[in-house]
Parts: sequence; C-alpha cells; structure tokens
Amino acid sequence: MVKDKMMMMVKKKHRYDLQPAAARGCSARSGAVPARPPPAPPPSLRGGPGRGRGGRAGGWEPFKRCGRAVRGWGRASRERSPGQNHPAPSMATRGSRPGGTLLLVVLLQQAACQAAGGCGGEGSPLEPFDSLYAGGVEAYYGGDFAAAARCLERALRSRRELREARLRCRRSCRGQVRLEELGSGPGGELPFWGSLLRRAGCLRSCEEARLGAASRHRAAEEVRADFQRRVPYSYLQRAYIQLNQLEEAANAAHTFFMANPEHMEIQQDIENYKTTSGKVSLIDREAKPHMEDYTAGVRHYDREEYGLAIDFLERALVGYYSEDEDCQIMCEGPQRFEEHEYLDYKASLYEAVADHYMQVLACKHDCVRELATRSGRISPIENFLPLHYDYLQFAYYRVGDYVKALECARSYLLFHPDDEDVLENASYYEGLLEGTMDPGTIKPRKEAKALLRRHKLESHLLQVASAGLGFAYTEPNYWKRYGARQDEHSVPSSISNEPEEGPRLSLAKKPTPKPDRELKEGGPLLYSDVKFVYNSQQLNGTQRVLLDNVISEEQCRELHRVASGIMLAGDGYRGKTSPHTPNERFEGATVLKALKYGYEGRVPLKSARLFYDISEKARRIVESYFMLNSTLYFSYTHLVCRTALSGQQERRNDLSHPIHADNCLLDPEANECWKEPPAYTFRDYSALLYMNADFEGGEFIFTEMDAKTVTASIKPKCGRMISFSSGGENPHGVKAVTKGQRCAVALWFTLDPLYRELERIQADEVIAMLDQEHLGPSEMNINPKDEL
Repeated sequence: MVKDKMMMMVKKKHRYDLQPAAARGCSARSGAVPARPPPAPPPSLRGGPGRGRGGRAGGWEPFKRCGRAVRGWGRASRERSPGQNHPAPSMATRGSRPGGTLLLVVLLQQAACQAAGGCGGEGSPLEPFDSLYAGGVEAYYGGDFAAAARCLERALRSRRELREARLRCRRSCRGQVRLEELGSGPGGELPFWGSLLRRAGCLRSCEEARLGAASRHRAAEEVRADFQRRVPYSYLQRAYIQLNQLEEAANAAHTFFMANPEHMEIQQDIENYKTTSGKVSLIDREAKPHMEDYTAGVRHYDREEYGLAIDFLERALVGYYSEDEDCQIMCEGPQRFEEHEYLDYKASLYEAVADHYMQVLACKHDCVRELATRSGRISPIENFLPLHYDYLQFAYYRVGDYVKALECARSYLLFHPDDEDVLENASYYEGLLEGTMDPGTIKPRKEAKALLRRHKLESHLLQVASAGLGFAYTEPNYWKRYGARQDEHSVPSSISNEPEEGPRLSLAKKPTPKPDRELKEGGPLLYSDVKFVYNSQQLNGTQRVLLDNVISEEQCRELHRVASGIMLAGDGYRGKTSPHTPNERFEGATVLKALKYGYEGRVPLKSARLFYDISEKARRIVESYFMLNSTLYFSYTHLVCRTALSGQQERRNDLSHPIHADNCLLDPEANECWKEPPAYTFRDYSALLYMNADFEGGEFIFTEMDAKTVTASIKPKCGRMISFSSGGENPHGVKAVTKGQRCAVALWFTLDPLYRELERIQADEVIAMLDQEHLGPSEMNINPKDEL
C-alpha cells in the first residue's frame, strides 16, 4: 500500500481541452450555414435569394409538394423568406403550369398530405426526413401545432432510422460478401471485382427494401445543415409551447441550445421552463453517448470521485470505439467530386477508383475529429481520445489499481511518447509493481494501438495520393496537446511538502481559459483624474480592471442629453427593441451617427464630439493599463440605454443581458467556450463606461464558465469603467434593470487591424475634416489619426 504522502507524488493531469482546434471536415455542416441560428419564434426554412441557405439563384420555380418543393421529380428544399407565412407562388402564377398527368400526380400528393395532417403516412419504405421536415414547418406556419410537432418528430426519427438502416445494411453486406484477394496473371483480378460487384448488389438490395430508391433520401445541403444545427428543435419547442406540453418544449429548447449556445432567447426560454414547470434536469435529445460519458467522467474526476470517474471514462471509451466503427462505415457512402465536371470526366478505371477512394479515406481519417466534436459544434475537443487514458491513468492510481494505471499511461504514451509527466508517472507505477510482477508484461491497450496504426496508415496513403495524384490534402494535427497548460498546475518544489524527486500531484481544479498572448496589467492610467479601484485579483479573475472618474459628472449629463437626441429603439440589435429580454427596451447609437447629427445641427456638435473623444480616451487607458505591445483598435463602439418597461417588473427572474463571452460561444453545460463563428472571434478587449446610477438593478456581473457562480458584481455609476479581456476567461452579464434607465458606452477592441470598425474610420475622417474647418477643436487634444 502506498501511504498518503507517497500518493501525493503522482502528477495529476489537468484539463487542457478547452481551446478549440480547426474546423472538422467530412460533416453535414460543410454546406452553407446561417451566420446566426434562428431567432424565436423560429424562422422559415429558407432565407433570401442567391445564398446557400436562401433561395436558389438562377433556378426556376419548383412545384409545391406537401409543403415541400420538388424540381420535376428531383428533391429540393422549400423556399421561404424569413418571417413569411404565405406559401411560395405556384407555377401558374409564374406563367407556366404542369401538364395533365403531372398535375394529377401533384394533386394526389397534396391530398395525401392533407389527409395525413401535413406529412405523409408512416410505413415502408421510410419517408424522407426532408419531406417530413417541410411538412412540419408548413403546419407550424399554418397554425396546426399538433401536426407540426407530429411531423417534426417523425422527421427527426426518420433521419435517425435512415442512418441506422444504412449502417445495418453495410455491416450485413460486409459479413455476407467478403472481398477476394487480387490474384496474379491474366484474369487474376476478376475474383476481386466479382466480389465487389456482389457487395454493391447486396447493399442496393438491402437499402432499397427499407428505404426505397436512393434518390428519395438525397436531401438538399441546406436541409442537412438545418438538422446539423438542430433547427427542427427550435420549431418543436414553439409547437410544444402552443400545445402546453412544457416538458417536451423544455427538452426541445435544451437540445437546440446545446448546439447554439449563443442563442440568448432560447437560453432565457430554458430558464423560464425551469421556473414554470419546476423541471431542473433537461435532456439533450441529440447527445452523443460517448461524449456524455466523457463529460460525466471528467466531472467526477474534478470532484476526486475516482471510482465513478473510471466507470464513466471506461464506458466512454467503449462508446468511442463503437462510434468510430460506425463513422468508418458511414464514410463508404456517395462522395463529391467538386473539381470535376461529370460530363467531361475522362478518368481511367484506376484514376476514377482512386478519386473516389481518396474521398472515402479522407472522410474515415477525419472520424477522429468527428468523434471529438460536440453535436452542433464545428471545433473538436483537442487531444480528445488520449485524454481518456490520461485521466484514467491517474484515477486508477488513486484507487490502488497500479496495473491499470500503467496500462493507461502506456496507452496515452502511444499518442504522446514525449510527455514528461506521464513518462514519470509510468516509471513510478513500474516501481510500485516491481517485486509483485514484471511491469514489462503490461502493454498499451489493443484498441488504442490498432486505431493509431490504422490512422498512421491512412495518413500515409493520403500523403502518397497528394504527392502522386494531385490530390489536395494537408494532414492536421489530430492529437495536439494544449501545451500552455500541461504543467501549469504542478506544485513547485519550493512551496511543496513533497519530496523533490519523482512526480507530484496538484489538486487544483480545471484552469480558467486564458488569452493566447502574454498577460500583463498595471500600466499607467495616463490621466491624473482617473482613479484605480480594483485589479484582476481583487475582481477574482483574469485581465480585469475597475476604474472611476474616467469622465466627469458634467460629461455624463451632456452625454446623456446626446443619447436622448440620437438613440433609436433597436439600433445595434438588428432592429429588435427587446433583444435580450422582453421586460426592457433597448436603444443605441454609434459614434458616426452622433457626429452626423451634430454636423446637421440636430444635436450640439460639441456634445456629439464628446462621444468620440471619451471613447478614444477609454481606448488609450485600456491599451496602457494592460500593457499591450501593439495598437488596440476599435471593433465596435455603441452608446446604449436599457429601460425597464412598466408593468413587467414583478417576479422577474431573467437578466437584462444573459451571461456570455465577447469572442467565443459560451457553453455552460460543457464548461467550455467555443471560439468559432458566429462569435466575434476577433475581439480581444472589452470596456463599459457608465453614465448614470439613477436606476434600480442593472449590476454588471462576472461568473465562472458555468454561467451561474458569480465572481464579482459591479454597481454602475457616472464615470465608472470596467474593462476586461474578451474571451471565455471572462463570462459576464447584466442583472435585470427593474426601474429607470441604465446608460453606458459599450466598447469592443481588437488587436487585428483587419477588423477595425468601419464606422470608426469614417468618424476619424469626419473629425479630421472638422478640425481642418476649425469647427470644433478637441478639448482633449486627441489626434484622430493616432490609431491609424
């Protein structure tokens, strides 16, 4: 037995899987995806003309089939502009009409659809999921919410059954028809090609028996993208609300939110469901079991519940390898040849086979990324598979199973043979086992070894194709470690009671994500009247500062007067007057708009210029305090007021602005922040400069990544400014404004000049012009070209 003191010698590996890697390939999301998930209530299927998720540029008007559009006998998506409730125009309204036989078929299809309540009847063969989806959306906009829910549920089920049927057939035919080896001599290849033809026939026969003709299930790219982003669940949620089925609505909303964590309206809906129905535990209906088990295992690991962590992580590994096999099989379906015009394709037999097989092989090779990516996301958890063994090696050690600990350590080292921490741990485990057994007999796990061997061979073949056949391919780093955090929590020997020799353990919890640059703070504030209040440590976080007296009382009043004259409801929020909560009205204005109104005489030019000047003052302070070694540019500047709506403040349980991060998609359930679109990934620093305090509520809060645990709360007042780095290290929000109006200048900055605010550049030009005309010299003596 190892004493407690000896137990403290083994380094505990920490979670360094928060930083997302490059976008995965071989996915339904490869097509056009909306810049932002649909608002609530959900949008129609399609957007404007000429875009991937919108109308089809240059296409002719399709026939309408059961709320579904079909081009002749082919399948396409129903086109509708956001917010439209009327059906697409018929062919007759476009100057043509279908012939007699075709018209009869269309009418019969529509009659069958109406009889089935908006989507076709169940049976064999399987109804295409895109047709059911279109029927559900049509029923939703027609106000038939029961039919909408029924059709959407069937669409989701049909899509799952489609995949399961293809998997069953491909597995079955693999077993029934073994591929023969290539022989030598004339005709030696015939047995191989014969077995290939028999397997193809087996697959077609099996799939057609359940699915019907393959063309029935070729959904449009934008429809597949909708399902990848879980858009049907957004419709489902609203339909279930209308049917007063709150539990189903809550689960649908949660499922949609897990793939769209930036969708604030859905986030608020979920909180309302929890309050109204008392439902706290929500179900992600599209969750990947192996990912759920991994998340649960890491959660128990963080709590030092190592027995439970082992159970979940081992189950996650079983699920992972099973899903990997399924992913490999699914890659054997049809592939795209975007570089080739089909009619002009003149490849020889072997070139054609190689073209197709390279597509399949690239898809299979990318299963590693696919399995490491949460549903609805495009960025995988880095180092996902090796991390299972990393967590397990220490967890097994803590429960006293040194054989398993060594086995998992050696499995991890297959992927990262130079990881010093795990090498030391493996050596330590070997020492514990000496005298009882030969540590050399303990080998890495066979499944890990087999997967890595296959992965390396796939990579080799892809590189050969790239070099010899002109096949474009760049090998990603699939097992990349989060280097900056590997040893971050090792206990320094100078402050540890552990022996200096051998590995050490830190019981610190998962680190908070940090910006990918050197962190500094404490630089000069540049202006003598600005008062320092709190730094990052005092605000319980990273890259945070609170300052007072950034502007004076008189400047606050003047700026407020400007705001009253130039702000429009919904400005800066895509015209939405209540973008974050229905209980408040939001109004905003930009610097350029203020200068334009000043130049036109609609507000005092001096007051309009004040907005420009104080935002530049804030930028200089932020750049100096955080000791940035490059210029900080404006990426967006917004004067915004939020006003409590009378009669809507009783029993409020929402936030004025839900918890979020400024440059990544906060995923509280996964305790991660995804730095990918539609987040403003280019933002580096943020600041809020407050103008008043005569309102109730409206406190600015920082939280942990769980979006629940508040780490700091700040009460706004005139001249107070909070500034912080914009990433997942600083989740924040605003408590409900329950009385009065709260106004502030919101500022976002970037270190990348490519993402400079266009309106700011135009405002600089206006200022330069005004200075040349001597219409309004700046009181602060700020050169508008400093930031250029």
